[in-house]
Amino acid sequence: MTLPKPTTGYSHPAHSAAPETSVPRLLMAIGLNFLIPALQLAGGILANSMALISDAVHNFSDLTGLLISYAALRIGGKKPSPRLTFGWQRAEILGAVANVGILVGAVVFIVYEAIARLGNPEPVAGGIVMIMAGAGIIGNGLSALILRPDAAHNLNIRGAFLHMLGDFFTSLAVLVAGAVLIWKPWFWLDPLLCLFIAVFILKNGWDILKQAAAILMNATPQGLDLEAVRRYLESRPEIDSAHHLHAWHIGNAGIAFTCHLTVVKDQMISDTEILSEKLRHHLFHEFGIDHPVFQFETITCGDGDLICALPSSSHTARFTADPVKKL
Repeated sequence: MTLPKPTTGYSHPAHSAAPETSVPRLLMAIGLNFLIPALQLAGGILANSMALISDAVHNFSDLTGLLISYAALRIGGKKPSPRLTFGWQRAEILGAVANVGILVGAVVFIVYEAIARLGNPEPVAGGIVMIMAGAGIIGNGLSALILRPDAAHNLNIRGAFLHMLGDFFTSLAVLVAGAVLIWKPWFWLDPLLCLFIAVFILKNGWDILKQAAAILMNATPQGLDLEAVRRYLESRPEIDSAHHLHAWHIGNAGIAFTCHLTVVKDQMISDTEILSEKLRHHLFHEFGIDHPVFQFETITCGDGDLICALPSSSHTARFTADPVKKL
């Protein structure tokens, strides 16, 4: 996921609540995605169309995913505490992972039914399929438009948006299949379309899962070049070297960053405060880093490498003897 560059002044989004604009949009999408799959499921049973039923199941999974997204947004907006110093930002990431699990469950059902139908095709009422698929196109299209503004900066909303967009195209494919079935008795086309829908669902789910896993693993945010950040820091006349750089996503938005900076000469703490403010401003506007922490040194520590190797578990075992406290 490529995060947009910030356009406002320096701040700490990690310590702020979830965007309020996301909440009403999510609620609108939830309403639409309750109505549309209910209609599609009834129409699929009436038309004996597995493709329409699978599209409805996919939409129902999106409804559950939207409910998870809504709950995660609310939880993610809770304030930080001494125990959870970054707040509950990653609750949204866990919500995205749970959403993928729901999609996989839907795929298992769709594939099972599609394979059974391929071996024994059954008549399908193409006209009803077209009507219900058209309702799905309208509902999913509106849902995608509602969620699109927040999809660029929020992984959970992005996941919901991609689901809506995927449902739009799958409903379009079901519409075309319904039109074909009106003129040609190619009833095998209905379960075959189910398999294509299943592949599309898995692809979207895999993309979301990769992004969520990268955030949970504290991977360097996609699009952020640590070497470029280091070059900028070392280009400052006040800094001799920059080393032990770490950057990671706190949640859907916000990039935390730490590094060691060796200053060219011993100086007053007040001087490093002025330098820190300049560095924060540039890092925020050029790299999107909004939560930087600097450790100033007069002598380069360690080996001065870009990345600091973390100690092994054997070295830290003595610090983990105490049981973990309840959150």
